[in-house]
Amino acid sequence: MARVKLDNYVVPAAPRLGFRGWLRWIWRQVTSMRVALILLLLLALASIPGSVLPQWPQDAAATRAFVADNPFWGPFLDATGFLDVFGSAWFTAIYLLLFASLIGCIAPRAAHHYRELRRPIAATPRSLSRYDGAGPERADVAPDDALARASAVLRPRAGWVGALRGYRVRIDRRDDGSVALAAETGHMRELGNLVFHASLVAVLLAVAYGTLFTYRGQAIVVEGRSFTNAVSAYDTFSSGSLFDPSDLDPFTIRLDSLDASFSDTGRPLHFQANVTYTEPGEEPVAEEISVNHPLESGDAKVYLQGNGYAPVLTVRDAAGEVAFSGPVVFLAQDAAYTSTGVVKVPDVTTGEQLGFKATLYPTFLEGPFAVGSIHPDPANPVIEMLAYTGDLGLDAGIPQNVYTLDESQLSPVQDEDGQPVTLRLALGETVDLPDGLGSVTFEELPRYGAFDLRADPSLPWLLTAAVLTLVGLATSLFASRRKVWLVARDDDGTTVVTGAAYAPAHDAGVGGVLERAIAAAAGREPAPGAEEKEEE
Repeated sequence: MARVKLDNYVVPAAPRLGFRGWLRWIWRQVTSMRVALILLLLLALASIPGSVLPQWPQDAAATRAFVADNPFWGPFLDATGFLDVFGSAWFTAIYLLLFASLIGCIAPRAAHHYRELRRPIAATPRSLSRYDGAGPERADVAPDDALARASAVLRPRAGWVGALRGYRVRIDRRDDGSVALAAETGHMRELGNLVFHASLVAVLLAVAYGTLFTYRGQAIVVEGRSFTNAVSAYDTFSSGSLFDPSDLDPFTIRLDSLDASFSDTGRPLHFQANVTYTEPGEEPVAEEISVNHPLESGDAKVYLQGNGYAPVLTVRDAAGEVAFSGPVVFLAQDAAYTSTGVVKVPDVTTGEQLGFKATLYPTFLEGPFAVGSIHPDPANPVIEMLAYTGDLGLDAGIPQNVYTLDESQLSPVQDEDGQPVTLRLALGETVDLPDGLGSVTFEELPRYGAFDLRADPSLPWLLTAAVLTLVGLATSLFASRRKVWLVARDDDGTTVVTGAAYAPAHDAGVGGVLERAIAAAAGREPAPGAEEKEEE
């Protein structure tokens, strides 16, 4: 070490760490348990924006709208990665540092624990007076035989298995002629601690693996129509960054019927989708998908998430040509399945484009002040519609929500008094639009099923790691390190046995172990309650 002379004193100068020294210091800081806890807290805090703010991978349309509605904060949050939190560089840095910290904490402790398991136990202390002791007691056998009986009670096990699950016993003959027994157990506590921390790393690895390879999609299928498992067929689809769309299991689902039953008061009782499931080269199979009973296909499961009505509407333009015909998905707004939907008709032969905002009443009832549906079943289905003309905005190439109508370039169709016209259609009825704009026909009322396909290959690993985390935590909390010592010496032809034990303050059971051991050495029955005390 360099020294600096100051007057009559020689003061040691601070050592220069150098490049390797700084690296060593940084590694020690990163692998400290304090930094690991800080990084775990930072990871939890960094996940909050990913749950609060819209994210590009999950909902690009909502994120785009958020950026457009917030001219300052939107671009700023996007540039700093807050709109793609789990793919940002700073979140990845926290994640990797947490990995390094946990592994750097676990590896040295695991190596040390392994050495401890293989290391012979320490000899009995020369003096037992500073420990909680028992005895002296007199035995009717020689010192060696007395301690052999005590050892049998402890049921010793050899090797590292004994260090984990039982007592390791050591018997020594001292220079003064006495015989000493040392027994210890309790390495399971440290093993549980290591399992707990290693399982935390496994949980993080499983979450990372699932984030990279998981996929999930939602699709709405109308009765009588089919769905093919391809990314382009989903209404919404999200996946991990390493997921390959070609890994999707090729299958087709045809929704034959959707059974929905309700009580007389409209309370839902049961929903079931009756589908025909087909894999390439295989015969079609009839399957049933109901709530909490998904259809399994390879690693993925198909859940029935919702249902509703998809009225089949036909719109004719001013020239009498069919401009639109097909089912339109309506979204339920209340328990009576009062549903709303939008019909967009851009392909008219002549005139302006048509748009409709519609409300479906499955069991229509008109009162003196309002109209509505009184039951979810289609006992008296009626659709009320507001018609619009103008530019639907579809030609701009900007994606639109199929459940909303952009009225910025539309004008409502009005009657002679200048009031918006409300069209009312019963099932099978055709209504003409004012001013010769065309007509609308309510053809059929099929149901639809909303299906959710999920596949996360990390779930079995995540479950295993979570269970091991709980097992390791319970072991580290309830297992205890115990040490028991007995000394037997010959006193004028009589064997005298003394003993002592050491355990953490919360471990009350060690007293029962010491009592049973010294009672066996002395050749008597243990004191009442010793067995129960050990179990505690």
